[in-house]
Amino acid sequence: MPHSTWKAMTSKQVKARFGAVRTTAGAVRPVSGARITGGLLHDWQRRNGTATIPHTIERLRAAGNLTNLSRLLEPDPAPYRGLYPFLDTDLYKTLEGLAYELGDGDEQPREFYEEVVGLLERVQAEDGYLNSFFQDPAAARKPWQDPAWGHELYNLGHLIQAAVAANRRMGDDRLLRVAVRFADLVVRRFGEEGLCGHPEVEMALVELFRETGERRYLIQAGRFVDRRGTGRLKHSIFPGDYFQDHVPFRELPSVTGHAVRMAYLAAGAADVFLETGDRTLFDALERLWDDMVASKLYITGGLGSRHSDEAIGDRYELPPERAYSETCAAIAVMQWAWRMFLATGGAKYLDAFERVLYNAYAVGLSRDGRAFFYDNPLQRRPDHEQRSGAEAGGEPLRRAWFGCACCPPNIVRWMAQLADYVAAERDGAVLIANYAAARIETAAVALAVETAYPWDGDVRVTVERAPEEAYGLVLRVPGWAANVTAAVNGEPCAAEPDGDWLTLERRWAAGDEVRLHFPMPVRAHGSHPYLDATRGTVSLARGPLVYCVEQRDSPLASVDDLVIGVPDIAAAGVERRDDAVVLRVEAAAAPPVSAELYPEYPGPPEQPRTRAGTTFVPYFLWGNGDPGAMRVWVRTS
Repeated sequence: MPHSTWKAMTSKQVKARFGAVRTTAGAVRPVSGARITGGLLHDWQRRNGTATIPHTIERLRAAGNLTNLSRLLEPDPAPYRGLYPFLDTDLYKTLEGLAYELGDGDEQPREFYEEVVGLLERVQAEDGYLNSFFQDPAAARKPWQDPAWGHELYNLGHLIQAAVAANRRMGDDRLLRVAVRFADLVVRRFGEEGLCGHPEVEMALVELFRETGERRYLIQAGRFVDRRGTGRLKHSIFPGDYFQDHVPFRELPSVTGHAVRMAYLAAGAADVFLETGDRTLFDALERLWDDMVASKLYITGGLGSRHSDEAIGDRYELPPERAYSETCAAIAVMQWAWRMFLATGGAKYLDAFERVLYNAYAVGLSRDGRAFFYDNPLQRRPDHEQRSGAEAGGEPLRRAWFGCACCPPNIVRWMAQLADYVAAERDGAVLIANYAAARIETAAVALAVETAYPWDGDVRVTVERAPEEAYGLVLRVPGWAANVTAAVNGEPCAAEPDGDWLTLERRWAAGDEVRLHFPMPVRAHGSHPYLDATRGTVSLARGPLVYCVEQRDSPLASVDDLVIGVPDIAAAGVERRDDAVVLRVEAAAAPPVSAELYPEYPGPPEQPRTRAGTTFVPYFLWGNGDPGAMRVWVRTS
């Protein structure tokens, strides 16, 4: 939306246009009247509209996702295209992203949006059921026969979220009517029994309650959370813990099983808490969150260390080269983190949100917006099979699409809605949760934020419309930040951070200006001694960004033979390269090692080392050139 148009809108018009998410038990409320206006996140959103969305639409057409719907209008439908029964969700996630684009005045995806919405209206069954896989009369499986793997309620969840977005952002209730018919069928059928093997519908049903005011959807969401772990789901292929179904949710000792399922379930449970105030749910959520952050998240914020079942793994089971860290899991963790922030006002959840956003999520998309990672390791060895496959004419490192294409359209929808996570409010205050060049409007205040974050730590907040009474401007102090300085209208600010927040309360006037500065030195992070896979190594970070070294930036030696020490890190330089900030670190080449896989300890004596400057790039930018080795964790000896 053009800045001039945005500024001309009244707060009432903002609320009417952008909607508002109600919560009854939360400490803070999200601000829907925000727009990202510049900087890295704005560049990402522009790329989403100009490259990723057109690419996604093209691939959805080629993969047959639309044909799977349109064939149901034929008397003798052609076979379903694809291996999975949940491919309709790729359309729904894309529609959710398009609702934001169209709501902001970008008409380019209109034709696709109208085509899909029209198809959904026409193929929906009379009773409200909608799934192009199971609606085929010739399908081997019938509706509701396989709740563990059918993903039918998972499909409904993404349909609801697309429908709510279209209604809020565009004022278009066609999808909402479709979603309500399907949701009402589910409430009738599953009111007293049953659940889905893949959580997601829980979040969506709470959102549908918020949009319609119909409490039956909230009740059903709570029932689905409560039924998990009570023996009502027939398990196959994987045991109950894969589905988070081996014990009731409130008794889970740790995050477990399939990473996306786990985080979606937790986010849904958090939504139920936000509307019911059920403290038993919150206590479980807080315990699970703290355990995850302490022992199961990669330094990038990625979740999931096992490829075989896309699962989370044991505590401290975080091998960098085997990191699965699915892109969808990154989005799911951010969804959970945001809801925990709404519940508590706690900045620690935003610290995790930010870490995931700039690392585990951002790495899933190529620089040009047209290729993707599904899994996101923190190390690639020189002889990795994907590299040899690319050299032999196989798949490149990043891929244009997948047979199970859940991640690309998930990136599309999340990228489109990033402005929803910039700010929050409570009575008498607005909180800036995530830093980006943006404009924020609530009923009480309008703010303009200018910053080049995350590349530097300077932030300027200007009051464009001031409250009539004293009002609080609450600014997050990131967990990585130290020696933060602040000034109001050029005068150093006397207010001390309150934990992880800097609270400024006064009578503001239009034109008042707050300046913040977060110093961004290069940091080195070690790992917990129980994390065997990274013992004897460090990773580099600056601000919220984790860095890595690619082989093409290490002419001195193989990345596996690079060694950096504390003095090297302290003397690291910061340079601008293309559109990113990179690090220049004086690294050494390790001496030759024994050819034996398990030599007798200690190894050969230390030898003089060759040293040279080495470039470290933001982790989210790796894999955009020729395939090669990469490391986040670098040796210290």
